[in-house]
Amino acid sequence: MQYSITKKPGDPAYLQLYRMLRDDIIGGVFPFASRLPSKRLIAEETGLSLVTVEHAYALLCDEGYVRPRERSGYFVLFRTGDPFAASPVHRSTAVEPPHRPSATPEFPVSVLTRTMRRVMSDLGNAILDPSPSAGIPALRDAIGQYLARSRGIHVAADQIVIGSGSEYLYGQIVDLLGRELTYAIESPSYKKIRQVYESCDVRVQMLPLGADGIDSFALSGCSADVLHITPYRSFPSGVTASASKRHEYLRWAADGRYLIEDDFESEFSVSRKPEETLFAHTDRDNVLYLNTFSKTISPSIRAGYLVLPRHLTSVFRQKLGFYSCTVPTFMQYVLAQLLTDGDFERHINRVRRKKRREMLGDD
Repeated sequence: MQYSITKKPGDPAYLQLYRMLRDDIIGGVFPFASRLPSKRLIAEETGLSLVTVEHAYALLCDEGYVRPRERSGYFVLFRTGDPFAASPVHRSTAVEPPHRPSATPEFPVSVLTRTMRRVMSDLGNAILDPSPSAGIPALRDAIGQYLARSRGIHVAADQIVIGSGSEYLYGQIVDLLGRELTYAIESPSYKKIRQVYESCDVRVQMLPLGADGIDSFALSGCSADVLHITPYRSFPSGVTASASKRHEYLRWAADGRYLIEDDFESEFSVSRKPEETLFAHTDRDNVLYLNTFSKTISPSIRAGYLVLPRHLTSVFRQKLGFYSCTVPTFMQYVLAQLLTDGDFERHINRVRRKKRREMLGDD
């Protein structure tokens, strides 16, 4: 197996190797339970250092694609076959113990106040102007650039909609996709997801969680049109969907269905790289990606964003373009400045480093 690594600014060799190995695993080059080439062999073939190869293998482990076995190597966990055809004997509905969301990491107030003063000084009366329906261009551009460099999501600014938190955006999704559809959600899940859908008078199906995500047999029998998932640390179960399960969700939605990817808290994963998103992996233009600044900055910000599939952007404008944006213009400019200046990502990286040290017992 030959892997060609090139020097690219901002694209480290270990990430290039990780992506190549991951894509070969997904593509079936390395099937379930097979052994990956040894780290030493990969190092010799690519000319990379053993440390660099070890870093790439560690990422594959973090993402749930492979598992190390002492003195045996790395073996593939990812299943590319149809999980729905498996025998019920292998069914697992075990769920991790309930967890409470970790305390919101404190965003530096000094940075926030400095940014607010700068925005007021630089923009003056512009902070009093009404916002376009989907949010100011500066913030939508900044979010798009942030998602591209940190989450592998490459979208145009007009695919991004700003709104006052996740509950508001859930309601916008229903108005966009339609009340005649059936929406499936995880069980258990964050209670407000079900409350919003029921308040919108739509049909809701509850799908039980297993140890690595929604139970495959429940999913295969689901007649819903839309599946709302929280792939990373679903609340209150604490379950994180495995790499295999995430691709199972994508296969489920391949036949004209939609996925709502509620990506709460994943920025603070202790993985060596940000968690993978379903939006970045789909080739069907059928994933709606949703996130907020409640965890990363503060719940009091009351700002979130929705990333639309390309084909729904014009539908959104036609159906919901008359709404006024629910996030104050001033706060949108502040968020845009935090993203553009790098203060937002520096905070994310500080918290992730601290969590890794705590996990390793170095604090």
